[in-house]
Amino acid sequence: MASCTDRQGDTWEIYLASDGWRWRRTAANGRIVGATTQGYSNRGDCIANAQRSGMTCTPA
Repeated sequence: MASCTDRQGDTWEIYLASDGWRWRRTAANGRIVGATTQGYSNRGDCIANAQRSGMTCTPA
């Protein structure tokens, strides 16, 4: 799993699930406030989708 924290304090996680690469956005209070609706076969496509959804940091 790779993660990063944006300027608002939200944590973005990129992880490999059984159906492919997924992302999840967790607010500073611990609540999940966003997630992908599908698994991606390519990690780069997953990251691109997260960026279109507001991710401004770079997951390590």
